[in-house]
Amino acid sequence: MALALYSPITPATLVFDENGTPYSSTFDDIYHSDSGGLEQARHVFIAGNHLPQAWRGGEQFIVLETGFGLGLNFLATWQTWREDPHRCDRLHFVSVEKHPFSRSDLKELHRRWPELATLADELQAQWPPLTPGLHRLLLGDGRVTLTVLFGDATTHLRKLTLQADALYLDGFAPGKNPALWDPLFLKTVSRLCRPVATMATWTVSAPVRAALASQRWTLEKRPGFGSKRDMLCGTLHGEHQRASSSRHALVIGAGIAGTAIAERLAARGWQIDLIERHAAPAREASGNPVGLLHPMLARDDNLAARLSRAGYLYALRLLAQLDDEQLGLRWQRCGILQLARDAAQDGAQRATTDALDFPTDYVTYLDHTAATRQAQVEVAAGGWYYPHGAIVNPPSLCGALLHRHASRITTFFNTGIAQLRHDGAIWHALDDKGLSVAAAPTVILANAFDAARLLPEAALPLSRLRGQITQLADGLLPALPHALCGNGYVTPSSLGQHCIGATFDMDDDDDAVREDGHRFNLERLAELLPGIEVSRFDAGQLEGRVGFRTMAVDRMPIVGSLPDTSRPLRPGAQLRDVPRLPGLHALLALGSRGLAWGPLAAELLAAQLNAEPLPLERDLLNAIDPGRFLLRTQRKAISAAAPTGLEDL
Repeated sequence: MALALYSPITPATLVFDENGTPYSSTFDDIYHSDSGGLEQARHVFIAGNHLPQAWRGGEQFIVLETGFGLGLNFLATWQTWREDPHRCDRLHFVSVEKHPFSRSDLKELHRRWPELATLADELQAQWPPLTPGLHRLLLGDGRVTLTVLFGDATTHLRKLTLQADALYLDGFAPGKNPALWDPLFLKTVSRLCRPVATMATWTVSAPVRAALASQRWTLEKRPGFGSKRDMLCGTLHGEHQRASSSRHALVIGAGIAGTAIAERLAARGWQIDLIERHAAPAREASGNPVGLLHPMLARDDNLAARLSRAGYLYALRLLAQLDDEQLGLRWQRCGILQLARDAAQDGAQRATTDALDFPTDYVTYLDHTAATRQAQVEVAAGGWYYPHGAIVNPPSLCGALLHRHASRITTFFNTGIAQLRHDGAIWHALDDKGLSVAAAPTVILANAFDAARLLPEAALPLSRLRGQITQLADGLLPALPHALCGNGYVTPSSLGQHCIGATFDMDDDDDAVREDGHRFNLERLAELLPGIEVSRFDAGQLEGRVGFRTMAVDRMPIVGSLPDTSRPLRPGAQLRDVPRLPGLHALLALGSRGLAWGPLAAELLAAQLNAEPLPLERDLLNAIDPGRFLLRTQRKAISAAAPTGLEDL
């Protein structure tokens, strides 16, 4: 039953009509006017929304489009923005596409417009595997953000969070694809626009005009493009207000979470004071020499799996950019094999892959024989193969993030914080003598389990899980082309050593490397690689490292504005009703998925703080909102207090 909520992406098919115009056999319609796709984009959507004049004088400009298609409207808008010397600082473009083209098809299509080649190449390089959900692409040196939703706009667009300045109503003709022109859909689209937004579309259909007018759009016909005599433009009624805020924040903690949010805010012009109790970044859980980056899969494609997919794909794009910038990042996109623990799980993995029908450039199932061939060494079972899975040195990632916008990040190492105090406008980070170390209107707790000590009134349900890894020198294991994981993991030696791990020790605060931990890890190694004689290793002489993963009670991260637990909730309250502590935010509980969740969580929090389009759907936002625990506590209390009918018996 749960699978009914999941719909695999059916890619567009590259075909052309008799005039050589890209054509959709699914909708029996062309993608753009026979008179020219780029010319149509400029005439209808760019000029129709008064661009470039409309974005001048602002910090950011947000475009919402209802059909990505070939990406021509996006590329034309990006080109116009890039060539405008008076452009706004940041351009956001949000689009949706039910049947996206593959990267290779986009490359073939974009060759028709050589004047767009530089931009098209950058877009194609970041184009994601065709998996459902939102994909966040950072382009143009990070100043152009494309947020594209792969899926049915009629069911998924309402899950987005944004306030658009300009609306591109595109898609196939109302007679060919009526769902995208339905009054209820146009109501949803209109609600995603800010007051006094503008709108343009090539159709002047009377039902479309009526539906838009009912949503307070003031409409006018203008000369159309090509064979279209008219086109439609509009302005949304309402008062236009832009939020303003101080761009100075304290970030507490310099692991993956802290350095990632510091980099994301600094990229937007914020000044960051980064406070870390250790002498350097990445000294706790983020200090392991190697981490695995791969998604998690679930047959019902649940919230954790969807968040993992979005975060994994975003992290891969970020790592590639950091690598190109030569900031000292150490990583390798070596591919990862996630092996089944037993025959039952092997069957479940095969069934999951068949049911979800993901593209093979995201994941594929390999039986035992194929997995052994792929691994180039005898493995214990078949499993999932992630061709773009990566191994990463987390300390080098933290260092690269801090170097990216170093002029806007002030670091305070060897600095412990004993208390946070709010004076009504500013948060002060106080040391153990009560002296202010730093102060700012915004504070982000990215200090893992220590956040519970620093802010006990938030009642964060955090726990710690001890993890010990074992390190083997290069040459002590076969030359593995891929990392292997399952009930444990082992990495190739490409980063200088093999890492094996990791233990999961509950209620254990011992930070010393122990012999029993090495024995445990060697047993997991033998399960993955049955041909390895692990008894030849002396567990008492091996090197390793201990880190502590921080998790929430529901095993999901905690990202966003922290609740004010001192204020009561009304009965039936929702997340939007939860009172919040002013300027206090969290990026916590990444568990063992810091590489997959941390970078996208930072992008999300930075987008929230800057009133940008958010990179996750609303149900995912709710699943990681810090206020969710307060709501659950209230609902449990109400349930416990509810009469049972047995009181008088």
